[in-house]
Amino acid sequence: MKAVSSGTGEALQIGSVLKCADNSGAKVLEIISIRGYKGIRRRRPSAGVADIVMCKIKSGTEKVRHQVFKAVIVRQKKEFRRMDGMRVEFEDNAAALVNDKFDPMGSMIKGPIAKEVVERFKTVGKVAGVIV
Repeated sequence: MKAVSSGTGEALQIGSVLKCADNSGAKVLEIISIRGYKGIRRRRPSAGVADIVMCKIKSGTEKVRHQVFKAVIVRQKKEFRRMDGMRVEFEDNAAALVNDKFDPMGSMIKGPIAKEVVERFKTVGKVAGVIV
């Protein structure tokens, strides 16, 4: 997995609720753990754009509801700064479900996604409509 070029300002904690940005059948996701987080005592794990999280599906089709999947965060409300000085923020928190090889489970991603996600996961960028 490639490093992200900008510090994404980790704003989503365990228990945060996200929208599902793809058409895999899930609607609302809840973060239950963050992959690769090496924490500090008494600090809550947090994640930002282009991070992999384990999510429980809160609502969606009966096929995927109440199951646990890996997801990549593609949008966050909290603004983050890119290396060129530009600050980026989205109007919602959203994630796209991925399989064990980090290929997207859906065939398209609704709405814009951050370019940091495409830097790290090329296959997620292929199914995205708009890259910001």
